[in-house]
This record gives sequence, structure tokens and C-alpha cells, in this order.
Amino acid sequence: MSQPSDTVLAYHQRTKHSLQRYAKGPETIDWEDQPDQFRRFSGCERISLPKPGANLAPLFAELDNPATIKTSPVDFTHVGLLFELAFGLSAWKQFGPSKWSLRCNPSSGNLHPTEAYLVNTSADLIAPGVYHYVSHDHVLEQRCQFSAALPEPALLVGLSSVHWREAWKYGERAFRYCQHDIGHALGALRYAAATLGWSVELLAEWSDEDLGKLLGTNRTDDFKAMEHETPDLLCRIHTSDKQTAPATSDLLAAAECGVWTGKADSLRAYHFYKWKVIDEVSQAAIKPRTEEPNWQADQQDLPPSSCTKTASQIIRQRRSAQQFDGKMASMASADFYRLLAALMPTSPTFQLWHWPPKVHLFIFVHRVAGLAPGIYSLPRSIESLDVLKAATLPEFSWLKVTEALPLYQLQTGDCRQVAKTMSCHQPIASDSAFSLAMVAEFGAEVTEQGWRYRRLFWECGLIGQVLYLEAEAAGIRGTGIGCYFDDSVHELLGFKDDTFQSLYHFTVGKPLEDSRLQTFPAYEHLG
Repeated sequence: MSQPSDTVLAYHQRTKHSLQRYAKGPETIDWEDQPDQFRRFSGCERISLPKPGANLAPLFAELDNPATIKTSPVDFTHVGLLFELAFGLSAWKQFGPSKWSLRCNPSSGNLHPTEAYLVNTSADLIAPGVYHYVSHDHVLEQRCQFSAALPEPALLVGLSSVHWREAWKYGERAFRYCQHDIGHALGALRYAAATLGWSVELLAEWSDEDLGKLLGTNRTDDFKAMEHETPDLLCRIHTSDKQTAPATSDLLAAAECGVWTGKADSLRAYHFYKWKVIDEVSQAAIKPRTEEPNWQADQQDLPPSSCTKTASQIIRQRRSAQQFDGKMASMASADFYRLLAALMPTSPTFQLWHWPPKVHLFIFVHRVAGLAPGIYSLPRSIESLDVLKAATLPEFSWLKVTEALPLYQLQTGDCRQVAKTMSCHQPIASDSAFSLAMVAEFGAEVTEQGWRYRRLFWECGLIGQVLYLEAEAAGIRGTGIGCYFDDSVHELLGFKDDTFQSLYHFTVGKPLEDSRLQTFPAYEHLG
């Protein structure tokens, strides 16, 4: 009998793009039949959050030292800002008759499979219970009312995924992209909390089964066929230093004894294609209860940021660039090194991550001042350096570039065409200042526990969210790239088996704005 990890590994192999063929996806796409991006539950109480859009005082540069940011009061206004800055709308775009929303948290294809929930245990803020966040309306929908407050007051945020929403466009590869988006959302939550002077604790021990019971995603009758949600992770929001955590058993008992209301509205699209393999890998990658380490790297000071904007401004202006200026001036080296330092486990964002880094970067440098074009590597742990050297091409030089970072020059030369070809022939990978491949320690991790497959993609998404915001802070822009030729990337770098696998690409450069697009405020429709 095959192990769950075998199913996961087979899925990963099956969903690789190659120069000869792409992973299986829909043969046609009816854009008029796109799934609704905004899940709503009918039949439950809706609670409007205070008007969004407030600009908070902390500068983006001040997030380097979260302890110096004044702690915001735990009230309805600031809880609303937490959800807006993490998961809310950032703008509306229009081209001709088509109008669509953008959000603070990125999503592959702007499809947004991620759903967010608030779990509140104290009666001081809002009735204790479980609430679903609707970003379009900026409201909380009360899915469950607890019978009483718990002894330990707490705010928790749960995330889940509607896999079908992503599969509508991307087919079998969509499960990967849903995991990227969870990582992005985790990063977005961390930045939003830090802006309020709060912090995020990832409750990594929770099982998917328990999380489904808490969030109500296990309530099959509350969802339309094929439109169910899969639970992903749970975080606790720390709003002060003197807080005790509610016991898992108490939270589950409160959800079990609570009063549940509401049923998910239809996402309104026709389920023309069925992607059985996504259900199979989702089942194989279910996470059990675990005992997780509380590993953390010692935090180190980042190089100073030149950004003078507030953190909330940077968060709300985050965009995915659609095209870059291929004739841009070189990116300033100070901005480049600052950005790379922010990706290391020693930076503030990764203090919520419990595990030693498993994802390392291979960077295609095109236009960075003082740095020769070529291929570079940024191992995110010193323990992985020798293993990466042994696994890559023997002709790579591995010359240390700077003492401040573990950045190594592997090979010099114009690599724009190579970067473009590897990323499914997309010019955004070559017209930028640099692009990169996120390469994970893969085979042993997934073989040991199939659910860690998801965690590797979450780590990639978390890295991606840092790239997005640091690029904005540097006055340029980033874009995640989910389409790349997996094994061609491995061949280019010298990887011969699944010990390492490329799981996500990213690119950063000077964006070209499309003047045909109109931009409207995020919440003007609320009046």
C-alpha cells in the first residue's frame, strides 16, 4: 500500500511544466463564468467593521524594530484594520466594461482561494465565537456563537483554501498555488499586525481535523458540492506581552457546543472540469497533530531602509507588476542587499516561522549596480551551503560576494534569455532588475511527512510577501511567477534528483504602467 507521501510526490512530478508540455489545465476558459472571488454565508449575522482606509503612523522602516512600535488598543477599529491590511481590498481597476478588485494579500491569477476567519474568546470586543471575513463588504459574518467566553482572552486568525477557485484557471497545478497564497497571507498578516504593534504566533501543532472543527470547514452540509474549504493554519495575535493561550481542547469544546449558523452561497461558476488529483493530494497532505519545535534564528539588524512612507501606505500600494521596463537603470545595490537581508531567517518577519529554513534562492541578476550580471545563490542557512555546492554544477564558482550576507556568485554573464525561458518564456523574468528561483530541500522532507509539502510552499509564499513589500519600499515592484519549467530549472542548476526542487519564481524591477487602466479607491462602493 502506497504511503501518503508517495501520492504527494507523484502529484508534484505530474504537475511539472516542461518545455515539451504544460501541466494539465482547462482547454478553454470562459471569463464570464469565473468563480466569485468573495465568499459569503447566508443566514448568519453580519457585523460591519469600522470604515477602512485609516493611515497608521508607523513607517515601513520602523517595522525593522517591532518592539519600538506603540501597541494599538484591542478594539473593533484596530481589529478591522488588522483584517483590512492583511486580507482587504487595496484598489479597483477598470478596463472598458471590465472592473476587478486588487487586495493587500497577493493571489495567483487574482483568484483568491484563501478565506480568513476570526476566532474571538473574550466578550470585551465582540461576542465570543467564530467569524468569517468578507473583504468586499469589510464585514464579519458570525458563523458560530460560543456559549460563554473562555477564561483566556484571545484573538486567533484561521486560514483555509477553496482549491476549486484556483483550479478553474490553472487545473492540476492549482494546489501548489493555493499553498503559495497561504504563505502570502501569513506574511500579510504579520505585516498588518506589526503595523499595529502586535505580533503573530503560528500555532503549528494544530491538526487539519481540529482546525476544521474550529473554523466550521468540516460542516459539509454548509457548502455547495465541490466548493468546500480545506483548513490550512491557525495563528494567535499577540496584543500584549502578558497573555496566556487558550487550550486547544477548550477552543474545540467551545466550537462543538456553540450555535452554528449560515450556509455558503454558491460561487456561481459552472464546474465544467473535475480535477480529481487535487482532491487526492489534498487528502494525502492532511496534517495531523504534531509537536513542533520553537526554533528561531537570532534576530539581526537589517540594513536601513530608504523608504519614508508609512507601513500602511506600502501595504495598500502593493501590486503585482504586469510588465517591466527592460531598459531600466540598474537597481541600487543598497536596495538589493537590504531586500536580500529581509529574506533571511534572522529578519523580523521570520520570527513567526518555527523551523530552520528549507528554501534557498538562486538569483538571476540582470541590472543591479556594482554586481556583474549572472547567476547567484543565497543559501538561507549556513548548514545547507555545502549540500547545495555538492548538488549543483561543478563549474559554479561559489565566490562570496559580501561578508554581510551569504550571497555567492556562481557564474557571470548575461542570463536574461535563460531566465525568461525558464519562467515559461515570460519577459517579466528578463526585463527586471533580477529574478529568482526558490529551491527547497524537498525529497527527504516530503518523504518523511507528506503534509510538509504544503509547508514548503508556505515558506516560499512568506518569502514572496517580503519581496513584494520590500520592492515597493524601494520604489520598484515585484511579481510572483508560478509558471516555470521545473526540471529545466533543475538541469540548469545541476540538480539530478528530488533532493532539491524549485517551488516558486519571483521577479523584481521597474514596472511599466498601463495608462489604459483606470484606478478607483478600494472601498468607495461602501460610501
